[in-house]
Amino acid sequence: MEFGINPLVLMTFFPLVGVLVLVFLAPQQKNAMRWTALGTSLVTFVISLWVLFLFDPNKADNLLVQLPWFRLAGVPIQVLMGVDGLSILMVLLTTFLTPIAILSTWKAVEEQVKGFMIFFLLLEVGMLGVFLALDLVLFYIFWEFTLIPMYFLIGVWGGKNRIYAAVKFFLFTMVGSVLMLLAILYLGLQAGTFSQPELVANRSLFAGAQLLLFLAFALAFAIKVPVFPLHTWLPDAHVEAPTAGSVILAGVLLKMGAYGFLRFNLPLFPQASVQAAPVMAVLAIIGILYGGAVAFAQKDIKKLVAYSSVAHLGFVMLGIFALNPEGLSGGILQMVNHGISTGALFLLVGMIYERRHTREMSEYGGLWKAMPIFGGISLVVVLSSVGLPGLNGFVGEFTILLGAFGSKVFGSPWFAGIATLGVILAAAYLLKMFEKTFLGPITKEENKSLKDLNLREIITMVPLLALIFWLGIYPQPFFNLINPAVEKLVQLVQSAALVLH
Repeated sequence: MEFGINPLVLMTFFPLVGVLVLVFLAPQQKNAMRWTALGTSLVTFVISLWVLFLFDPNKADNLLVQLPWFRLAGVPIQVLMGVDGLSILMVLLTTFLTPIAILSTWKAVEEQVKGFMIFFLLLEVGMLGVFLALDLVLFYIFWEFTLIPMYFLIGVWGGKNRIYAAVKFFLFTMVGSVLMLLAILYLGLQAGTFSQPELVANRSLFAGAQLLLFLAFALAFAIKVPVFPLHTWLPDAHVEAPTAGSVILAGVLLKMGAYGFLRFNLPLFPQASVQAAPVMAVLAIIGILYGGAVAFAQKDIKKLVAYSSVAHLGFVMLGIFALNPEGLSGGILQMVNHGISTGALFLLVGMIYERRHTREMSEYGGLWKAMPIFGGISLVVVLSSVGLPGLNGFVGEFTILLGAFGSKVFGSPWFAGIATLGVILAAAYLLKMFEKTFLGPITKEENKSLKDLNLREIITMVPLLALIFWLGIYPQPFFNLINPAVEKLVQLVQSAALVLH
């Protein structure tokens, strides 16, 4: 380490430098605030590329940070951070989407720009911490910390029902986390450590209680994903959040839930994971079909995209609980794909909303004629969300269905068969939305004079489009990053499954 500072620590806390600069800017220096936030998030992204450069997929604890912190009832709590195949793509997704989301706010956020940018950068610190923390108490602190900036981003800069949505988001997530905190304390006191690797090695110490512990963690993570029937906070939060908030909520915050299952539930409670797998799969499939059906019925474009998230994350959960290499790798890749495609959809909805201040599909029609660039980009993004072969969505969904089809814990290929209906539903609601919004004659006078995307908006979308094609055409480098960690996790869970039988 020639710099004397660990790249993970530097990356996680670098956004605080931007926060510090923002604090000292005068309220009227709005552009300086935007550039400060954008610059800070871009430097953070560059540091994450350095982390990627130093990353070895075959190591479990890359760039490990281990510092003593304090003791709780005699049990040491450490600043323990590391990155492996389960977290590397989540870290890169976070640092990649943050500058894009900030760039999208240039014209959208005019009020209290300073507060907005400060909360946004604080949110990035919290999200990175969640993906890197390997000490359960540290993880919990970061996990809860992300609630605060998001609460304000929705509650201050959101739509007309923003307070209701923000409070609902906060309460739902808090309630789930309380049981997780109790489970974390129980684990620490039973095993004498809060370190995730040490707990995995000593999991026989709490094997008797693992089903209850699994449920306590699963509730917190399932609310975040969200798994049906715990999803009701999500459409409200998405619809009321400002565009940049929706992008990060869909792109990163929901993934924290799925990541929690991968990092904690599966390795710490493998027997319980195997027992719970069929139930989780059924809930995932209900989510896929329910999310798709409700999305189809929506008249508001943003609500449609919000419900599509419930369906897409159903696929992620189905992959994770197939508990085989295909399912898990597909699930992790689909988390990235969903962040890119749905993030892009929310950006596009925001761009048209800034022009027309309505999200009702009936207000549009024939937009392609007025805004050909916007139409072209939207077509690619919609098809990527549908799962068209050659674009990113296909790779993740195909791999997940492959995993679900061959899964030993489901005991039936029907799980995969029924989930496939979700792909058809996605095509139905997304193409219906595209047709109503973009195709046919221009029916409303106001739409004839709409300006097409400007340079800033095109620059916002280009990186997302590049990844949509890259992941769709050549996903192998991404699989190479995650596969060794997935193989290890599968071996651990399968050896536990043998104990059960």
